[in-house]
Amino acid sequence: MIKIYGMSSCPDCTYVWEQVKDNPAYEVIDFGLHVSDLKAFLKLRDHNSVFDDARARGAAGIPCFVLEDGRVTLSPEEAGLRSCPAEGQACSLDGSGC
Repeated sequence: MIKIYGMSSCPDCTYVWEQVKDNPAYEVIDFGLHVSDLKAFLKLRDHNSVFDDARARGAAGIPCFVLEDGRVTLSPEEAGLRSCPAEGQACSLDGSGC
């Protein structure tokens, strides 16, 4: 099962979550709903070099995908999904992404 970490207020997250609705191959984890899920995400984010660029840009690094082999990625395509189109909302302070 592929885990997808994110928040329901993030347009990039909701875009990929819609693609996996009712698909048992994916587990959606909205870490805005429970502190234990937030802590699990922060442990990933704080200790994984995949987030280096996101941290440098001040981005959250979501949606985040933990693949079945344990590899962490920020690419929906690596999880078999489509990225949100570039036009539209972004949740970073500078409008460049989430």
